[in-house]
Amino acid sequence: MKLYEKGVYLVHGTEIVEDPVAAGLTISQEEAAKNTIAYGILKEHNTSGNMEKLQIKFDKLTSHDITFVGIIQTARASGLEKFPVPYVLTNCHNSLCAVGGTINEDDHMFGLTCAKKYGGIYVPPHQAVIHQFAREMLAGCGKMILGSDSHTRYGALGTMAMGEGGPELVKQLLEQTYDINMPGVVGVYLKGAPIPGVGPQDVALAIIGKVFENGYVKNKVMEFVGPGVSNLSADFRIGIDVMTTETTCLSSIWRTDEKIQEYFEIHGRSEEYKELNPGDVAYYDGMIEIDLSEIRPMIAMPFHPSNTYTIDEVNANLEDVLNDVEKRALVSLDGKVDFTLKNKVIDGKLYVDQGIIAGCAGGGFENICDAADILRGASIGNDKFTLSVYPASTPIYMELAKNGVLADLLQTGAVVKTAFCGPCFGAGDTPANNAFSIRHSTRNFPNREGSKIQNGQISSVALMDARSIAATAANKGFLTPATEFAGEYRHPQYFFDKTIYENRVFDSHGVADPETEIQFGPNIKDWPEMPALADNLVLKVVSEIHDPVTTTDELIPSGETSSYRSNPLGLAEFALSRKDPAYVGRAKEVQKAEKAIQAGECPVDALPELKPVMDTIKKSYPEVSKENLGVGSTIFAVKPGDGSAREQAASCQKVLGGWANIANEYATKRYRSNLINWGMLPFLIQAGDLPFKNGDYIFVPDVKKAVEEKADSIKAYVVGDELKEFTMALGELTDDEREIILKGCLINYNRK
Repeated sequence: MKLYEKGVYLVHGTEIVEDPVAAGLTISQEEAAKNTIAYGILKEHNTSGNMEKLQIKFDKLTSHDITFVGIIQTARASGLEKFPVPYVLTNCHNSLCAVGGTINEDDHMFGLTCAKKYGGIYVPPHQAVIHQFAREMLAGCGKMILGSDSHTRYGALGTMAMGEGGPELVKQLLEQTYDINMPGVVGVYLKGAPIPGVGPQDVALAIIGKVFENGYVKNKVMEFVGPGVSNLSADFRIGIDVMTTETTCLSSIWRTDEKIQEYFEIHGRSEEYKELNPGDVAYYDGMIEIDLSEIRPMIAMPFHPSNTYTIDEVNANLEDVLNDVEKRALVSLDGKVDFTLKNKVIDGKLYVDQGIIAGCAGGGFENICDAADILRGASIGNDKFTLSVYPASTPIYMELAKNGVLADLLQTGAVVKTAFCGPCFGAGDTPANNAFSIRHSTRNFPNREGSKIQNGQISSVALMDARSIAATAANKGFLTPATEFAGEYRHPQYFFDKTIYENRVFDSHGVADPETEIQFGPNIKDWPEMPALADNLVLKVVSEIHDPVTTTDELIPSGETSSYRSNPLGLAEFALSRKDPAYVGRAKEVQKAEKAIQAGECPVDALPELKPVMDTIKKSYPEVSKENLGVGSTIFAVKPGDGSAREQAASCQKVLGGWANIANEYATKRYRSNLINWGMLPFLIQAGDLPFKNGDYIFVPDVKKAVEEKADSIKAYVVGDELKEFTMALGELTDDEREIILKGCLINYNRK
């Protein structure tokens, strides 16, 4: 795999040119940049008239049951009357209705009644995971889809899709726009063909391992081109595409051909196909060149999808690899528990406790069929090792039943379950304490598979392709690459039967019924009132995180805590609970001062520790008073926001009185957007010496004026016996984003 250091030209879709003069190209870089597939799609959806400052309107929206309640509640508070574009509400994350009592099914009924009232589409639990339904029923070449899940990626089907926090979907529901600068476009040039035993997850992990840490594609569009694309089936492309989220890219798009045309024909939507290719000469801001024939079965060891090795490397260098995993664990787990995988080594081989093939990445038809071919006639054994398979949709499940693959899998001892995203975020197939799980799913962050470090519970996940998981299962749990399988892959044809969707999915066909009453449950709560930004801010640092990257799962845990997703204050009780358990108490204590200000009372009376802070401030700023002051909390993290698009990572801080994050950089655009949409200041400071520590108070004078006047830098002070000055930045903000921060949140901005 090769990463080009500078931008390159792609000529006729097959030749990479670094020096345009030597190649005799006469087209300008600016004009050639307009010949990417991405540029053409963005131009068709841009409403600003300025291709440097995009204002995008999407064709369709999609959400699942961790996010759609909060989104609709926010839109309702802002005057929602009707879904202006097709909006699909899938129920694939909280399908285990016994968790939390009735509240999961209450949310499902909320979704059904909202689909009726506002004119949407409702997919009941167990029918399809969010992204598979979108592939089967929503994607179209040249279209754009916005989803409130970070793995919203349908580029292999010619659809530019983006995963964002819920407030960005709220904007679309209120007929506002998605505002971004024109992103860079990085080409992914594929040549050759994969060898037998190599699957899409192997290619994806190889890419992630190469580009995540250096930020090569961060917030850019990955455009897959080159002759190797035609050597991949639609399912194979989809399996690579969904994992591009883990590179931190903004979106993805692929050139399309007869295999994608066939995909749409199989799904009864041939009208959605059109051929997409870059122009004769297209300029890319970077290029990743991949010879598919050189990819080997991969594994991403704990605790990140970028911690990649070939399986052969792991087996050949077990001690070194496991030593490295332990070193990484000390950082990821803060040394709170003893973690090792060395006790999984038996007779020089790495033993695995659990295998899972599931969800939007692993649950595709070809993945499961190839896994069944490897397992056919074998047994997973009757010891600790278990294997669970989750087809990504009921139509896939039905076809596996019809063609006999389901029976083949069950005969091995594997368990085949319904469409469910739970294994990906810790709500299904949670391993035993100290167990090691291999999964064809999307993420292996710490705490994501069900661990509760504060209770001394820890397990870990490695990511692998379904084929190598099957080879490992056939080997009774000993890590094995699928390239060791010498048998035949049958590659059965896929037949899509949409009857189950016609029988079970509610589709309003865009017709709203205003008379429908929304069905609420006792856990579905409105957002609390949120104040506007004051002239001056006093912030207490209530958490300090120095991990190289902080995931959204560490800011607000997934798993069973997400049952409270529809109750802003209830969910907030879990904020940072697995990273900094004292955070919630500290934040609530500081919030007493802001509540006193909003009630017209003295903040010092509510929070006595504030008195010496205010005394020091008033020496230099005597005009500061409760009439022009806001008091709240902030956290510092080096690089927060990798991973999930869930807005709760920001909103939970907000409802606990958070006014800002301070970071060296933000891991993803979507997390920074979530902060902004919840009225939180996304402050930046230079890496290096930190001017404050956990527990310190920070005074930010004239912060409202600085936001209004688009100040490049903002003066702030650490408050001690005297004021110690330092500087922060806000980064680029659109006029609307500034207004949202000034108003206090998107709800206030839109409230009529």
